[in-house]
Amino acid sequence: MADAADHTIPAKHGTRSKARKRALDILFEADLREEDPLATLAERVELAEPPVRAFTSDLVEGVCAERAEIDAVIVASLTGGWTIDRMPRVDRNLARIAVYEMWFTDLAPEIAVSEAVDLSAALSTDDSPDFLNGLLGQALRTLRETYPEVARGSADDDVDAAEASDVDAGEDF
Repeated sequence: MADAADHTIPAKHGTRSKARKRALDILFEADLREEDPLATLAERVELAEPPVRAFTSDLVEGVCAERAEIDAVIVASLTGGWTIDRMPRVDRNLARIAVYEMWFTDLAPEIAVSEAVDLSAALSTDDSPDFLNGLLGQALRTLRETYPEVARGSADDDVDAAEASDVDAGEDF
């Protein structure tokens, strides 16, 4: 498995995609060191090498504020003997970012899934894109059934909605 901090995302991705990658780096680092992600974020903001974008801070702070609820959705979406602690750190934190964006932002949920799948293809195991696609597809169904007023979003992010991956309902994750 690749370390999230060792890779860059492809040039085709925009500013918000790069900010998501930086949020993943911060969450991954905190997870690996078993530290508070907000403390890690504060350190990165203070160092400003490179500067931390406001969107990165929003994602890290949002995931931290809603982590119990986010993790509950992830746990409810896992099957096949998977636990949240068994997930690779990159996948676990990508899932947290994606569920946060699907549930607590106006971003089209399909774009949140697509962004997480794209990052996992670059940063995690060979099986991670399919795993996350299936997991996040189930998480989205759960959110839409449980909270019909959320997870509707819009496709006005810096990624064309047509590029969003199809959410695969048949994967065993």
